[in-house]
Amino acid sequence: MNTSNSPRVALCGIALESNSLSPVATEADFRSLCYLEGNELLEHARAEVSKASQEMRGFVTAMDVTGPWEPVPLVLTASHPWGPVDHDFFQQVVDDIVKQLAAAGPVDAVFIANHGAMVSTRSFDPDGDMYARIRAHVGEKVPIVGTLDLHANISEQLVETATFLVAYQTNPHVDMFERGEESALAMRTILGGGASPATAFIRLPLTPSSVTLLSANGPYADLIDYGQRRKRELAGEILNVSIVGGFVFGDTPKNGLAIIVTGRHALEPAQALAREIATFGWNSRERFQRTLTTIDEAVALALDNAANPGRPACIYSDAGDNPGGGGSGNTIELLDALIKADAKQVLYGTYFDKPLASEAAELSIGDTFTAVFNRNEDMHSAPRLEVEATVVAINRESFTGRLGIYKDKLIGAAPTVALRIGGTDGITVVVQSNRYQTADPMFFEHLGLDIGAARTVCVKSRGHFRGGFFPWFAPEQVYEVDTRGLTSPVLDRIDWQNLPRPVYPIDQDADWVPPNW
Repeated sequence: MNTSNSPRVALCGIALESNSLSPVATEADFRSLCYLEGNELLEHARAEVSKASQEMRGFVTAMDVTGPWEPVPLVLTASHPWGPVDHDFFQQVVDDIVKQLAAAGPVDAVFIANHGAMVSTRSFDPDGDMYARIRAHVGEKVPIVGTLDLHANISEQLVETATFLVAYQTNPHVDMFERGEESALAMRTILGGGASPATAFIRLPLTPSSVTLLSANGPYADLIDYGQRRKRELAGEILNVSIVGGFVFGDTPKNGLAIIVTGRHALEPAQALAREIATFGWNSRERFQRTLTTIDEAVALALDNAANPGRPACIYSDAGDNPGGGGSGNTIELLDALIKADAKQVLYGTYFDKPLASEAAELSIGDTFTAVFNRNEDMHSAPRLEVEATVVAINRESFTGRLGIYKDKLIGAAPTVALRIGGTDGITVVVQSNRYQTADPMFFEHLGLDIGAARTVCVKSRGHFRGGFFPWFAPEQVYEVDTRGLTSPVLDRIDWQNLPRPVYPIDQDADWVPPNW
């Protein structure tokens, strides 16, 4: 290992959150969002507006300001959350990473920015498989440091192969850049001999719905706060505490809320703390359940909002169809109910329907036409909806996110259009040509729409919209609506195939015994 001040560090990542209910993620899905190689990867990691992940940007930034180093950029690619990755494509990318790593010559360390909840068409653990391939190439002594999403599904292979893992601490995710910085500082410490990490890992038989995994309040917030407080109290012994809620829709044997505690030099303190945190989490398991707002309740409240302008406005999560969790982004259940009720002063977005967006973009502002949502048979079985609509805005360019998970990210959703249904004070629907979740106000604002003027805002997002729309909506103004779709938080509606049963809350009698290491 090179302990000099100028280490050679390889950079790579394959990021996908796989929903087992969603269609296979292909090479086209990855290239439609992010596929960066070599110097282009490094350029994006150092750019103010970028396609690179925030954690890669944070890592590179921290390495740049903490001393000399030689980056060895390989491949960084990401897809919108979707189904299992096509295994041949996944294998091709990993092959490319290893080949480029071999061609670059010996490295002193590797940084991997994966999501952690990827499934392939032939493997439940492609993230772990990728780490293992890289470990086999670089050898046992080269540190491999990686970042993980809070919705990762952690395998033993991943933990045993990595040197140091760090997961986000916020949901909505607004600390990815900081976790990249933390990874860089940890890597500097490891390379300098200031830490020899030893990791303890516990997976609980607990697979919560994502709507219960907020970090501002609730059981997950309390669990994360508990872990971070104990880490501070044991700072001399503990290098990192990561508490990963998991992604139940992955439907894998490695699903389950996971505790990863990294000891600075010894395993025993990490094991003791991991067991302590896991016990705290398991004893709180009954809190990881949530009652949703029905569609009828949501429609009634929207009508009430329009009739009583002095009351606070509200925002709805179309929770069953979250593109950020593998949702198709085109279900019409809630929209149809609002249209039939003649709801007023509603903003709704963002629908993924490229044919509709393209057709409307060829019209002029003020034109009225019959808008057909989901006209094509390949729209993942979402019902059609035909309605008279007026074009009120068109955008044919990419735009930049400004709040939350998409801050400073280049959003390539063009063409996008805003369609008005039901008169000048009716429902304004944003339709896009790429499948993003509506987690940033710019999805409305880039079309000149005023969020503050709406009485009800509906978004196709599960929770990340909270990080983008907080200037308008306090937590008590947020409602998660029980809609059908590939991301429905009502877990007993799903025919699970591979979860490690029994598992709470699907199996109310699930039990857990702390490990006796």
